[in-house]
Parts: sequence; C-alpha cells; structure tokens
Amino acid sequence: MEERFAQMEKELRRLRRYTVILTLLLVITGLFAFSKSGIDHFKEISVERINIVENNGQLRMVISNKSRSPENLLYGKPITPPIPGGTRPGMIFYNDEGTENGGLVFTGAKDSSGKYNAFGHFSFDQYNQNQVLYLSYQDTNGDQHTGLHIDDWQTNPEWADWRAAYKKAQKLPDGPAKEELLKKLMEPEEGRRAFAQRVFVGKDDTKTAMVTLSDRMGKPRLQMLVDSNGTAKLNFLDQQGKVTYSLPN
Repeated sequence: MEERFAQMEKELRRLRRYTVILTLLLVITGLFAFSKSGIDHFKEISVERINIVENNGQLRMVISNKSRSPENLLYGKPITPPIPGGTRPGMIFYNDEGTENGGLVFTGAKDSSGKYNAFGHFSFDQYNQNQVLYLSYQDTNGDQHTGLHIDDWQTNPEWADWRAAYKKAQKLPDGPAKEELLKKLMEPEEGRRAFAQRVFVGKDDTKTAMVTLSDRMGKPRLQMLVDSNGTAKLNFLDQQGKVTYSLPN
C-alpha cells in the first residue's frame, strides 16, 4: 500500500510539473502574439471583399470583386433612389461621415460578337457631390477616350438630393413643364451649370492629343491640339464653339 501511495505521489508531482510547463508555454505564446501588435503575415490570400474600418466600425474603404461591390452610400446609408452594388470591381473610398467620395474601378470584356468594352476610372469626389478630379479610360472596340478630367460641381443641393430631383423630373409627362424643370436643374443660374467639365488633358478617338479649357457652362474656349499627323494648333473658341482665332493662322 505504501508503495502505491508513493507511486501516486510521484505521478502527481510529475503532472504538476507538466502543468507548470504547459502554463508557461501558453503564457509565452500569448506574449509573443501580443508582441506582434495583432499583425499577421500571409504570403497569399484569396478574398471576395475586404472592408477597411475605423476603431468604431466606420467604413473607410472597400476592396471587392464585382458581385460583392457596395451600393452608393451617403452618411453610411444607401442613397435614394438607390444605386445598387454588384457592378464595379475595385476600391471605393468613404469620408469621415461614411459618404462615398471616390474610388478606383475597372472592367473589360468581349461580347458574343467579338467586340469589346474596356473601362478604367480613378476618381475623387467633391464633398457630398460627385467626382471633380478623375483619370478615365473608356474604350468601345477602339473608340477610345483617355485622359485627366477636372470638373465643376455646384455646392448646393447635395448630389444625392439633386440626382433624386432629376430622376423624378425625368418621369414627368413630356412637355414644356418637364423641359423647363430639367433645364432649371441643369442650369440653376444663368451662365452656370450644375456641373461642367472645365479641364481635359488627354486624347480622343481621332488620336488627337489635347488640352481643353472650358467655361462654367462646359463650353470649350481654348484648345491646344496635336493631331495624329503631328500637326500642332492652338484654337480660341466662342460660347457657340466657333473658332475665333487660331495659331498658326
């Protein structure tokens, strides 16, 4: 009997040693994990969507494939009428209030007839308005427009409210009242559009490289051109788009 108790006591001491060692290993492992500040290293990952958020859960950026791309958000909520997600692979940016304010999106494919469409777009939005600075590549089976755009956007109303009013006006019966309302929305003041392209630096479908400066109505007023044959020209235009002076004459 005494031998049995001695053996049991020996086994208990051994078990205690194992327990202490295991506890120490767990503590060391935990300290090592915390020492990495929560940063994990992966050589490769495959995901359909990544949400970048602040400490409070505020969404700041979404990286996603096409099917899991987000809908348009204003103050963290879908705009009205909604612009659904599932259409634009890439990255979408959000400001401090959870409102979309730009991104990088792209696409490109051939249809059943063999014709292709390709698109790339990197943009930054005016506060609570639409894009005002963007790089764009659009290519419809060789009909290509590529360049840097700088736009004007009105500051009031917010883009989502303006868009909702415009969509509502489009549903009105055709007639003078509808046309007048649409014109008022597009031109809230005489000589100023709700939005207008002011600067374009790029090339068009004729392979002409250009710098175009436009007025607040979006009308080109000054163009610096080099066409596909290498001929250079500087054009001054009036409000109707007529060239009033050109260099060389």
